[in-house]
Amino acid sequence: MTLEKILHSQGFGTRRQCAGLILAGYVTVRGELVEDPSAEFELEGLPFTVDGDGWIARSKLTLVMHKPAGHECSRKAVHHASVFELLPPPIRERGVQPIGRLDADTTGLLLLTDDGQLNHALISPRRHVPKIYEATLKHAADKSLCEQLRTGVLLHDDNETVRAEAARLLYDTLLELTISEGKYHQVKRMVAAAGNRVEALHRVQIGGLRLPDDLAPGGWREITATELAAARSSPGAS
Repeated sequence: MTLEKILHSQGFGTRRQCAGLILAGYVTVRGELVEDPSAEFELEGLPFTVDGDGWIARSKLTLVMHKPAGHECSRKAVHHASVFELLPPPIRERGVQPIGRLDADTTGLLLLTDDGQLNHALISPRRHVPKIYEATLKHAADKSLCEQLRTGVLLHDDNETVRAEAARLLYDTLLELTISEGKYHQVKRMVAAAGNRVEALHRVQIGGLRLPDDLAPGGWREITATELAAARSSPGAS
Protein backbone atom coordinates (compact mmCIF):
# COMPACT_ATOMS: atom_id res chain seq x y z
CA MET A 1 0.00 0.00 0.00
CA THR A 2 1.28 3.50 -0.72
CA LEU A 3 2.36 5.60 2.23
CA GLU A 4 -0.26 8.18 1.34
CA LYS A 5 -3.01 5.55 1.63
CA ILE A 6 -1.55 4.19 4.86
CA LEU A 7 -1.65 7.59 6.55
CA HIS A 8 -5.18 8.12 5.29
CA SER A 9 -6.26 4.75 6.72
CA GLN A 10 -4.73 5.68 10.08
CA GLY A 11 -6.77 8.87 10.45
CA PHE A 12 -4.29 11.54 9.38
CA GLY A 13 -6.64 13.33 7.00
CA THR A 14 -7.68 13.15 3.39
CA ARG A 15 -5.32 11.53 0.92
CA ARG A 16 -4.32 14.95 -0.33
CA GLN A 17 -3.57 16.11 3.22
CA CYS A 18 -1.55 12.95 3.87
CA ALA A 19 0.43 13.45 0.67
CA GLY A 20 1.14 17.00 1.82
CA LEU A 21 2.51 15.78 5.15
CA ILE A 22 4.83 13.39 3.35
CA LEU A 23 6.05 15.93 0.78
CA ALA A 24 6.69 18.47 3.54
CA GLY A 25 9.06 16.07 5.31
CA TYR A 26 6.89 15.34 8.36
CA VAL A 27 6.85 11.54 7.95
CA THR A 28 9.42 8.86 8.72
CA VAL A 29 9.09 5.10 8.28
CA ARG A 30 11.22 2.79 10.41
CA GLY A 31 13.30 5.81 11.39
CA GLU A 32 13.97 6.97 7.83
CA LEU A 33 12.55 10.13 6.25
CA VAL A 34 10.22 9.33 3.35
CA GLU A 35 9.13 12.14 1.03
CA ASP A 36 7.45 10.07 -1.69
CA PRO A 37 3.68 9.63 -1.11
CA SER A 38 3.64 6.72 -3.56
CA ALA A 39 6.33 4.73 -1.72
CA GLU A 40 4.88 1.32 -0.88
CA PHE A 41 4.93 -0.56 2.43
CA GLU A 42 3.08 -3.37 4.17
CA LEU A 43 0.54 -1.67 6.42
CA GLU A 44 0.17 -4.08 9.33
CA GLY A 45 2.60 -3.30 12.14
CA LEU A 46 4.44 -0.58 10.19
CA PRO A 47 6.25 1.83 12.57
CA PHE A 48 6.10 5.44 11.43
CA THR A 49 6.15 8.97 12.80
CA VAL A 50 4.20 12.06 11.86
CA ASP A 51 5.70 15.33 13.05
CA GLY A 52 7.79 13.43 15.59
CA ASP A 53 4.96 11.38 17.12
CA GLY A 54 5.39 7.62 16.83
CA TRP A 55 2.65 5.26 15.61
CA ILE A 56 2.17 1.64 14.60
CA ALA A 57 -0.10 1.09 11.60
CA ARG A 58 -3.01 -1.30 12.16
CA SER A 59 -5.68 -2.44 9.72
CA LYS A 60 -7.99 -2.78 12.73
CA LEU A 61 -7.42 -0.98 16.00
CA THR A 62 -8.70 -1.93 19.45
CA LEU A 63 -8.00 0.11 22.56
CA VAL A 64 -8.40 -0.57 26.25
CA MET A 65 -9.32 2.45 28.36
CA HIS A 66 -9.88 3.17 32.05
CA LYS A 67 -12.98 5.30 31.67
CA PRO A 68 -13.17 8.11 34.22
CA ALA A 69 -16.38 9.48 35.67
CA GLY A 70 -17.98 12.46 33.97
CA HIS A 71 -17.50 11.21 30.41
CA GLU A 72 -20.12 10.04 27.94
CA CYS A 73 -19.47 7.19 25.50
CA SER A 74 -20.68 9.30 22.59
CA ARG A 75 -19.09 11.44 19.91
CA LYS A 76 -21.87 13.96 20.45
CA ALA A 77 -21.83 14.22 24.23
CA VAL A 78 -24.63 16.35 25.64
CA HIS A 79 -24.16 16.80 29.39
CA HIS A 80 -20.54 15.79 29.96
CA ALA A 81 -17.22 15.48 28.20
CA SER A 82 -16.82 12.70 25.63
CA VAL A 83 -14.46 9.75 26.07
CA PHE A 84 -13.25 10.58 22.57
CA GLU A 85 -11.70 13.77 23.93
CA LEU A 86 -9.23 11.51 25.75
CA LEU A 87 -7.92 10.17 22.42
CA PRO A 88 -5.61 11.87 19.89
CA PRO A 89 -7.22 13.17 16.67
CA PRO A 90 -5.97 10.41 14.32
CA ILE A 91 -7.57 7.70 16.45
CA ARG A 92 -10.81 9.66 16.68
CA GLU A 93 -10.80 10.20 12.93
CA ARG A 94 -10.38 6.54 12.03
CA GLY A 95 -13.72 5.77 13.61
CA VAL A 96 -13.19 3.69 16.74
CA GLN A 97 -16.40 3.07 18.67
CA PRO A 98 -17.07 1.90 22.24
CA ILE A 99 -17.80 -1.80 22.61
CA GLY A 100 -20.87 -1.35 24.77
CA ARG A 101 -21.45 1.98 26.46
CA LEU A 102 -20.97 2.94 30.09
CA ASP A 103 -23.04 5.65 31.76
CA ALA A 104 -21.37 9.01 32.27
CA ASP A 105 -20.89 8.34 35.99
CA THR A 106 -19.77 4.72 35.54
CA THR A 107 -16.02 4.10 35.58
CA GLY A 108 -13.70 1.28 34.62
CA LEU A 109 -12.92 -1.01 31.71
CA LEU A 110 -13.96 0.27 28.29
CA LEU A 111 -12.92 -1.19 24.94
CA LEU A 112 -13.00 0.85 21.74
CA THR A 113 -12.50 -0.53 18.24
CA ASP A 114 -13.01 0.04 14.52
CA ASP A 115 -13.43 -3.73 14.07
CA GLY A 116 -17.15 -4.23 13.56
CA GLN A 117 -16.99 -8.01 13.89
CA LEU A 118 -15.21 -7.77 17.22
CA ASN A 119 -17.70 -5.19 18.46
CA HIS A 120 -20.61 -7.47 17.59
CA ALA A 121 -18.92 -10.52 19.12
CA LEU A 122 -18.48 -8.82 22.48
CA ILE A 123 -21.86 -7.11 22.81
CA SER A 124 -24.18 -9.71 21.29
CA PRO A 125 -26.32 -11.31 24.03
CA ARG A 126 -26.08 -14.62 22.14
CA ARG A 127 -22.33 -14.74 22.80
CA HIS A 128 -22.88 -14.48 26.58
CA VAL A 129 -19.63 -12.60 27.18
CA PRO A 130 -19.72 -11.82 30.92
CA LYS A 131 -19.11 -8.33 32.27
CA ILE A 132 -18.18 -7.91 35.92
CA TYR A 133 -19.04 -4.77 37.86
CA GLU A 134 -18.37 -3.51 41.35
CA ALA A 135 -21.34 -1.55 42.68
CA THR A 136 -21.13 0.62 45.76
CA LEU A 137 -24.48 0.32 47.56
CA LYS A 138 -26.37 2.98 49.46
CA HIS A 139 -27.53 0.53 52.13
CA ALA A 140 -25.63 -2.29 53.79
CA ALA A 141 -26.70 -5.62 52.32
CA ASP A 142 -26.50 -9.30 53.15
CA LYS A 143 -26.50 -12.54 51.16
CA SER A 144 -30.23 -12.27 50.49
CA LEU A 145 -29.55 -9.45 48.03
CA CYS A 146 -27.18 -11.68 46.07
CA GLU A 147 -29.70 -14.51 46.11
CA GLN A 148 -32.38 -12.22 44.68
CA LEU A 149 -30.08 -11.04 41.91
CA ARG A 150 -29.00 -14.57 40.99
CA THR A 151 -32.59 -15.86 41.05
CA GLY A 152 -33.87 -12.95 38.98
CA VAL A 153 -35.63 -9.62 39.46
CA LEU A 154 -38.30 -7.87 37.43
CA LEU A 155 -37.07 -4.51 36.21
CA HIS A 156 -39.33 -1.47 36.33
CA ASP A 157 -41.10 -0.95 32.98
CA ASP A 158 -39.89 -4.35 31.76
CA ASN A 159 -41.82 -7.57 31.38
CA GLU A 160 -38.90 -9.95 31.61
CA THR A 161 -37.13 -11.26 34.68
CA VAL A 162 -33.40 -10.54 34.59
CA ARG A 163 -30.88 -12.46 36.61
CA ALA A 164 -27.19 -12.09 37.36
CA GLU A 165 -24.79 -14.83 36.35
CA ALA A 166 -23.01 -14.27 39.65
CA ALA A 167 -23.36 -11.95 42.62
CA ARG A 168 -21.36 -11.68 45.83
CA LEU A 169 -20.66 -9.11 48.48
CA LEU A 170 -17.06 -7.95 48.77
CA TYR A 171 -18.16 -5.77 51.71
CA ASP A 172 -21.62 -5.09 53.05
CA THR A 173 -21.87 -2.04 50.76
CA LEU A 174 -19.77 -3.32 47.85
CA LEU A 175 -21.37 -5.77 45.45
CA GLU A 176 -19.63 -7.69 42.66
CA LEU A 177 -22.14 -8.48 39.93
CA THR A 178 -21.67 -10.47 36.71
CA ILE A 179 -24.04 -10.03 33.77
CA SER A 180 -23.89 -10.91 30.09
CA GLU A 181 -26.75 -8.75 28.83
CA GLY A 182 -26.61 -5.04 28.11
CA LYS A 183 -29.95 -3.55 29.05
CA TYR A 184 -30.20 0.17 29.72
CA HIS A 185 -28.85 0.97 33.22
CA GLN A 186 -29.13 -2.75 33.91
CA VAL A 187 -26.99 -3.05 37.05
CA LYS A 188 -28.57 0.00 38.67
CA ARG A 189 -32.06 -1.17 37.82
CA MET A 190 -31.43 -4.71 39.05
CA VAL A 191 -30.13 -3.48 42.38
CA ALA A 192 -33.08 -1.09 42.69
CA ALA A 193 -35.50 -3.94 41.96
CA ALA A 194 -33.84 -5.89 44.77
CA GLY A 195 -34.48 -3.05 47.22
CA ASN A 196 -31.17 -1.20 47.30
CA ARG A 197 -29.47 1.58 45.34
CA VAL A 198 -26.21 1.91 43.42
CA GLU A 199 -24.20 4.93 44.52
CA ALA A 200 -21.18 4.25 42.27
CA LEU A 201 -20.50 1.71 39.53
CA HIS A 202 -17.17 0.41 38.22
CA ARG A 203 -16.63 -2.20 35.48
CA VAL A 204 -13.65 -4.40 36.26
CA GLN A 205 -13.81 -7.16 33.66
CA ILE A 206 -15.05 -8.14 30.18
CA GLY A 207 -14.82 -11.83 29.37
CA GLY A 208 -11.51 -12.91 30.85
CA LEU A 209 -9.94 -9.46 30.60
CA ARG A 210 -9.62 -7.44 33.80
CA LEU A 211 -8.95 -3.71 33.85
CA PRO A 212 -5.15 -3.45 33.52
CA ASP A 213 -3.33 -2.23 36.61
CA ASP A 214 -1.19 0.11 34.51
CA LEU A 215 -4.13 2.27 33.42
CA ALA A 216 -5.06 5.23 35.59
CA PRO A 217 -8.48 6.87 35.10
CA GLY A 218 -8.47 8.49 31.67
CA GLY A 219 -5.58 6.31 30.50
CA TRP A 220 -5.71 4.18 27.35
CA ARG A 221 -3.48 2.08 25.10
CA GLU A 222 -3.65 -0.43 22.29
CA ILE A 223 -4.85 -3.80 23.51
CA THR A 224 -2.37 -6.67 23.39
CA ALA A 225 -3.08 -9.92 21.57
CA THR A 226 -3.23 -11.77 24.89
CA GLU A 227 -5.70 -9.25 26.32
CA LEU A 228 -7.86 -9.40 23.21
CA ALA A 229 -8.02 -13.19 23.42
CA ALA A 230 -9.00 -12.87 27.08
CA ALA A 231 -11.78 -10.39 26.27
CA ARG A 232 -13.19 -12.82 23.71
CA SER A 233 -13.25 -15.66 26.23
CA SER A 234 -16.21 -16.46 28.43
CA PRO A 235 -14.89 -17.93 31.66
CA GLY A 236 -17.39 -19.52 33.96
CA ALA A 237 -18.78 -17.14 36.56
CA SER A 238 -17.49 -17.74 40.06
